[in-house]
Amino acid sequence: MPDISLTTLVLLCTAALVAGWIDAVVGGGGLLLLPALLLGLPHVPAAHILGTNKAVAIVGTTGAAVTYVRKAPVRVGMAVRIGLAALAGSMGGAFFAAGISSDVLRPVIMVVLLGVAAFVMLRPSFGTAEAKGPATRARVVTAIVLVGGGIGFYDGLFGPGTGTFLVLALTAVLHLDLVTASATAKIVNVCTNAGALAMFAYQGTVIWQLAALMAVFNLAGGMFGARMALRKGAEFVRGVLLVVVFSLVAKLAFDQWS
Repeated sequence: MPDISLTTLVLLCTAALVAGWIDAVVGGGGLLLLPALLLGLPHVPAAHILGTNKAVAIVGTTGAAVTYVRKAPVRVGMAVRIGLAALAGSMGGAFFAAGISSDVLRPVIMVVLLGVAAFVMLRPSFGTAEAKGPATRARVVTAIVLVGGGIGFYDGLFGPGTGTFLVLALTAVLHLDLVTASATAKIVNVCTNAGALAMFAYQGTVIWQLAALMAVFNLAGGMFGARMALRKGAEFVRGVLLVVVFSLVAKLAFDQWS
């Protein structure tokens, strides 16, 4: 493990805790966790930062998924099928990533996110009503192909905001309330994170000692966030969603023009 000061270690663990909470409620914890690792470990190669980030995130995501499954009406089998499609999509996205400039993608994603934010604000009922019966076969297939494969491809190609996009897409396609969509998204995220972590581990680009310590805090944040989302309901998730969307737009704008 690289030489890390106590102050930096405390800040990284705090970031892991908060990121776990954000990710459990509505996705997007990587907006905090990855920059924290980059700032805290400026001399560590990027591949090791990404691998350590995945090793931390998968623990909090799994804890949040387990908490949701125990208390929310989640169709685990369907979520796993979407997750496997997302895993395949992310591998395809990663294959093409080298030939795509992030400078081109950022403005497109910012426009999409601002459109999403406007839609959510203009439709107060979006994701706040309970689903009326199980999703039809056609909607499930659409979720597997478009939500799983499409967003998985985006995750491999670019990445920022994947969890948030999953929550929004699952709500729209399967007519889920935001709490159930967040729960389903966590299971999908576990699948994609597991595939990515396996690759990073195979390449030897994970700082396991640091990841293990930060994962404890990420797990605590994830489980607490899941319980809070379950207790406070869809309106609370909707509010956090808008905050995360605007934060993501700000981060992308800063990266694009700074």
